[in-house]
Amino acid sequence: MATITRDDVQHVATLARLEFNEEEIEQFTHQLARILDYIGKLNELDTADVPPTSHPLPIRNVVKEDVAKSSYDREVVLDGAPSAEEGYFEVPKVIE
Repeated sequence: MATITRDDVQHVATLARLEFNEEEIEQFTHQLARILDYIGKLNELDTADVPPTSHPLPIRNVVKEDVAKSSYDREVVLDGAPSAEEGYFEVPKVIE
């Protein structure tokens, strides 16, 4: 069983550029130790006959058929625009 110490938590916090007070370090040490204990229990399971998977449930992409179709006429669309210039929508400047 792997153990985690306060120094381990502080080291990881330093690597992640996080600052924790003493209470938080104690809390994370306890929580991470419990997580490692749980992983240890999972490692005890016999998974020799279990095929590796990337998801617990079967995944199937649902896509519609790729069918080419005509789009709207540019002039008709631009006729409905409040402002257009050189074949494009004209919008107010938002960056100064």
